[in-house]
Amino acid sequence: MIEDKLFKDVIRSRRSPRSFLSTPVPQALLQVVVEDARNTPSNCNYQPWIVHIVSGASRDKLSSAFLEAAAEQTFSWDFPFDFESSYGIYAERRQAQGAAYYEAAGIMKDAKERRSYAMMQNLQFFGAPHVALLFMAPVYETVRVAGDVGMYGQSFLLSLEAHGLAGIPQTLLSFFAGTAREELGIDPMYKMLFGISFGYPEPGNPVNSFPLSKASIAETVTFHG
Repeated sequence: MIEDKLFKDVIRSRRSPRSFLSTPVPQALLQVVVEDARNTPSNCNYQPWIVHIVSGASRDKLSSAFLEAAAEQTFSWDFPFDFESSYGIYAERRQAQGAAYYEAAGIMKDAKERRSYAMMQNLQFFGAPHVALLFMAPVYETVRVAGDVGMYGQSFLLSLEAHGLAGIPQTLLSFFAGTAREELGIDPMYKMLFGISFGYPEPGNPVNSFPLSKASIAETVTFHG
């Protein structure tokens, strides 16, 4: 059974697809995923994640609002994001990821219009029938709250993978945090960190399986003792 996959197989096979089937995930399976994710650890057991899962007509309305805000360049992020601040190996990894995606999508480097269209697919949730928006409760220092919410996001993503689904974490959705709060009636006290579009990945689409290199353990881990 899918849920009997070994953990190493779940975490090593997980990908961030950029093309989904329109088939909705059954509510019973959604409940299983959020039941898994709620077991995420957090500092002092605060559990500071506030999660909004948007589907159906609400999902379509939210996508339209995001696209309209993007067209008007009405950004309302809660936390700054700056591509230009990346440097060295981090900039190289970002550039390599972008190049691999565009190659898989068949988009040439100088095809600016197609690249812009591909970027806007983020705001259409890559065709996924569901999107989870992860907000942070203001319970203590922001960076530590973000760490807890990030761990929740990983639990959510791994549960999707374990149950034959898939999800892609998207920072871009948080560029329109104010729009999301307005559309969904969310209290402004909750700040949006990122979103996860999810559902059943489209089989055979190359944008769902292009290779990404991972840093060696020697580059990122130091053993002492």
